[in-house]
Amino acid sequence: MINVLFSHIENKVALTDDDREKIASYFVPKKLRRKQYLLQEGDVCKNLTFVAKGLLRTYNVDEKGDEHMSVFGWEGWWISDFNSFLTGEKSVFNIDAIENSELLLISQSDYEALTLAVPVMDRYFRILYQNSLVTKERRLMSAVTYTAEEKYLKLIESNPQIIQRIPQNLIASYLGIAPETLSRIKKNLALKK
Repeated sequence: MINVLFSHIENKVALTDDDREKIASYFVPKKLRRKQYLLQEGDVCKNLTFVAKGLLRTYNVDEKGDEHMSVFGWEGWWISDFNSFLTGEKSVFNIDAIENSELLLISQSDYEALTLAVPVMDRYFRILYQNSLVTKERRLMSAVTYTAEEKYLKLIESNPQIIQRIPQNLIASYLGIAPETLSRIKKNLALKK
């Protein structure tokens, strides 16, 4: 599991053997079964979580009981309620497994210690946060400017694996459209081919 994390880190920054040894000591492995929660709304998010294998989702549930997808996290992704992790406030999100998953968790105190013990990790996380901010800005722009079909096309262009691994109703929720609308979009696209 830790080698998946090392590969991800080394796509952004260089690590020494000593760095790898130190990094490994800060992470705790965890396995989740399909539909098992990593975090429930109302709990405090105590860990940043790296997905070594599998697929998770972050979502909230409105007063009508409708789920609203926020993030999908698969191999090589980090997932958490970052606000809750940093502030200690109760989470407004649920995070659960769509597939059986293997994860690496790091607590807030270990996160702080890691960035001090291995300074290159501070740069690694800064790169992640910058990329995350850009992604969120693009998602917000997409939500307010693109048609439903354009949102779907952009999603499958940037994440082709998504249609094989994620149920259609969850994709529709992530896009902010009804499942029926997504079915109609897919049918129209198939007719255009």
